[in-house]
This record gives sequence, C-alpha cells and structure tokens, in this order.
Amino acid sequence: MNRYDIQATPYRGRFAPSPTGPLHFGSLVAAVGSYVDARAQGGAWLLRIDDIDAPRSAAGAAEAILRTLERFGFAWDGAVAWQSLRIARYRAAFERLRLAEAVFACTCTRREVADSALGPTSGLRYPGTCRAGLAPGRAARAWRFRVESGEICFEDALQGHYSLDVAAAVGDFVVWRADGLFAYQLAAVVDDAEAGITHVVRGADLLDSTPRQILLQRRLGYPTPSYLHLPAALNGVGEKLSKQTQARPLDESRPVLALCDALAFLGQYPPVALRDADLDALWHWAIANWQRDKLPRCRSVVAPQAYC
Repeated sequence: MNRYDIQATPYRGRFAPSPTGPLHFGSLVAAVGSYVDARAQGGAWLLRIDDIDAPRSAAGAAEAILRTLERFGFAWDGAVAWQSLRIARYRAAFERLRLAEAVFACTCTRREVADSALGPTSGLRYPGTCRAGLAPGRAARAWRFRVESGEICFEDALQGHYSLDVAAAVGDFVVWRADGLFAYQLAAVVDDAEAGITHVVRGADLLDSTPRQILLQRRLGYPTPSYLHLPAALNGVGEKLSKQTQARPLDESRPVLALCDALAFLGQYPPVALRDADLDALWHWAIANWQRDKLPRCRSVVAPQAYC
C-alpha cells in the first residue's frame, strides 16, 4: 500500500522479520517502533522478509506474519522484499569483496574456532587461523570478512555513543556460510543499501551486529543509515522473547490492546479510552503523539506478563 511518494521522502525505514515462527510481543515492539517513527516524520516504511536462512524458516510463517501485520493495521510502502529472491545480489556483493581481497576462505569448523579461542571469556572469537591461507589438504568451508583492529563507533539515536573493536570481540566474521548460504550481516547490508534505507529502527539485541554491518557498508561503498535500537522485550526470567524461549504468539483477536501495550512498553502511553477505539484512531494518536525522548534508554525491558 503506497501512502507516500517513497522516492521523494528523505526518511526510508523498514521492518525485517525472520519467518521462524509467528510474531510475538517483541516482534510487535520492533514493528511499532519502526513504523510510527517513520510515519511521524512523514517517511516511508518498507517491509522485508528475512528468509535467507532457509533451515530456520518455518513453513507458512512468512505468510502468517503478513496476515498478522495487516490485521494490526500496518500499511507498508511498495512490494514486500524477500531475501530468498535476492541471492544474486548477495553474490554480486560478495564477488566485489573477494576481488578486493576483503574476504578469505576458511576451513575451520565451529568446534575448532571454540577450541582455539584465547582466554576464558573470548567465546567464539575467530583467531585468524586461515587468514594467511588454507592448511594443506583442507578445503574451504566458508568465507570470512577480513577485520582490522580498531574501534568502530557510531551514535545511536536512543542508546547514545557506541563503540566496538570487532577484531578483538568477534574477529574475522563469516559472510558466506559453510552450508552455502550468505550470512545475515552481508544480506542485511546489501538489502538496506539497495532499498535506500536511511533509518534503521530495531531491537537492541542487534546492537552488537551494527559495527560489523558498518564495516561491510564502508568496504562496499554504501552509506551508513541512522540507527535507533529499541529495548528488547524480555520474559519473566530475563530471556529475550523469541521462538526459542516459547514466547506467546500475538492474539490477533485484540490488536488494539496489544498495540496499546507495545506503545506503553516504548514509553508512549495512549489514553485509556483508546483501548476501546478502532485501529485507525489508535494509529492516528500514535503517529501524532510519537516522542522519541520518551523511549526507554536501556537495552531491555521485561514485557507485560500476558505476552511472556
């Protein structure tokens, strides 16, 4: 549905759910935050289905997500983008990186990376085993982006100044996986750049991914969008709401109530009377009264018990 001239607006936002299961409250928070922030600034809001990771995609989940968004009154601009239909674009970006020697082939398994990690808190930081070439008799399993040491810094519109030495924290990261699929970091960077995304509003669980994406943007000559990372929704025991933590699917029979709760989670408190209003009235209020300075400046907040 085209509400705006999406070529003319200086603000182009997006929502990019992964179809691993039905939308839950945490998904709704990210959708509401990105949607209302875009509309409040007269911007476009695009929708992308991040189905690049086929093994994790659940049958019918993407279609269910689209139905839920429509049921809740979201109206996106332009056609829905599907990562699974954009493999050629990721391959082209990867070839640019390969020709520039910005990536290298790697033979290491996840277990080998874990076994060679340095120190008790280094986790799965890649130690650079294959940087200088493959060991004799070993075949390439994946391709990694070559990361140089140094802080990657950016100003998040909500979380403030953020910096990370990707080389020290993560090391050379995978852009083409051992199973033949392109990694999320590369796919998301290519998609955002080619869609002209200027503002990325998403959950703070992805904050640590942003420096890696900035590195790829710089190497590919893409602009870096403005970022705003909303607090992630947690369940009662401090886990992020997700399919893995058995987050409850959204109740589509009461969309206005769920939207009111999502807005309140984001520090925007609709009048009580709007809980009995229709969707159009609630969306009108949300867009007209959106205030970024009321957003919680933290990485996570416990969700209302009804959604955990």
